[in-house]
Amino acid sequence: MNRYKVLKQLGDGTYGSVWKATNRQTNEVVAIKKMKRKFYSWEECMALREVKSLRKLNHPNVVKLKEVIRENDELYFVFEFMDGNLYQRIKDRDKMLPEAKVRNWCFQIMQGMAYIHKHGYFHRDLKPENLLVHHDTVKIADFGLAREVRSRPPYTDYVSTRWYRAPEVLLRSPYYSAPIDMFAIGAMLAEMYSLRPLFPGSSETDQIYKICSVLGTPTTSNWPEGVKLAANMNFRFPQFAPTPITSLIPHASSDATELIQALIHWDPAKRPTAVQCLQMPYFQVGIRAPPALPRPEQSQPQEAKPSYKAEPRAEERTKPPERAYAPPSVQHSNLSSAGNGAGSNKVMGGTPLSYTGPSHDAPIPRNRQPNAFDALTRNLGTNAANGPLAPGPAPLQPLQNKPVPNGSAPNSAGQKFGGSYVRSARYRPGVSPAKLGQQPSALPPLDAGRNLPVLGAQGAGGQGGLGGGYSRFSRY
Repeated sequence: MNRYKVLKQLGDGTYGSVWKATNRQTNEVVAIKKMKRKFYSWEECMALREVKSLRKLNHPNVVKLKEVIRENDELYFVFEFMDGNLYQRIKDRDKMLPEAKVRNWCFQIMQGMAYIHKHGYFHRDLKPENLLVHHDTVKIADFGLAREVRSRPPYTDYVSTRWYRAPEVLLRSPYYSAPIDMFAIGAMLAEMYSLRPLFPGSSETDQIYKICSVLGTPTTSNWPEGVKLAANMNFRFPQFAPTPITSLIPHASSDATELIQALIHWDPAKRPTAVQCLQMPYFQVGIRAPPALPRPEQSQPQEAKPSYKAEPRAEERTKPPERAYAPPSVQHSNLSSAGNGAGSNKVMGGTPLSYTGPSHDAPIPRNRQPNAFDALTRNLGTNAANGPLAPGPAPLQPLQNKPVPNGSAPNSAGQKFGGSYVRSARYRPGVSPAKLGQQPSALPPLDAGRNLPVLGAQGAGGQGGLGGGYSRFSRY
């Protein structure tokens, strides 16, 4: 404890007192709870319910236990520091709390309680003094009476402050569980709206009287087990008609009164859990639900949505529509009825071409001047069988037996190739550049069927083949 400097006392309870202190090394402000009884061993300290529960619980809405110190047979709990508790925030106000703040606090309490119940514990001592508040954050504290849900009953009948005690505990029921925490939350929620206790009984009998004045007298239809508990105690319920919650808290919303009415129900089995409360309409604020889809038989045809396409400009409206490009299709057919004579249009071994694309007699658009190509296509004429002629290249003429400058020999068809049609290149390792620059005395013969050079012909110098490792002949 020498590491902490005690500043002032914050409160005093049945089992211990709480002090405000600071850490001498880090200057962190903490709250130290000193237990009043003596502890003579660590095992005795670790067996405390508050220690066992807080070691397992870690949630933003549950107070954090930082350290446990045993010194001179005295036990100290070091907690995170909180400014105050919910009781102080309620009693110091002279105006009603806004519902948004009440909803925020209640939501945090439900979140923490759902976490506690999920991990197998119930608090048993929920009251405004045990709900610590720091700015707008609420945390559940004081787990001295906490029990495990799976622990074996019977439990003690004195668990919480009388004003927030559930009716099954008041009637000495040995079997109770997490619903007693939900009853206490309902009573505190009503107190946050009205700034006064909902069931301020002066004794246990008066406490049942106050509950009956609000909820009405229980019967075998709404709480048969409670009637049996009262009969076992020879207790007779006072006769009351139920009082609407809306008359007690007129400024609360209907969703808030609905939640309070569900939490303070006589029968603990009919009280909602913390998880169920978080799904109620009271907490569904600011959430937009998607619209329901219409059924198939009720669906109506939707109206056409307006088009937001921009209107064309003035020059675009006057411009004629452009014709989509369609590549001409080429098919093999006889181009003319003159046969395959010397004057016919032959391409690639005498296979003529014909054009089946769009007609070239179409009018020229007004926005374009006629050119020489248009005049050429109009003068070509039309084939009666295949349509207009294709605007292709000029037809190839048969090769003439003209002297070739490089002295090339004729092929098997008797044709010679000029220098503009044949290109030769040779690479022969070990041959001098002078020999490479010489022109071949005779070109290799061409295959009449494929018009390709024959690799086995006589090359330059009278040697067989092309010589060397590389030779290429190509025809343009």
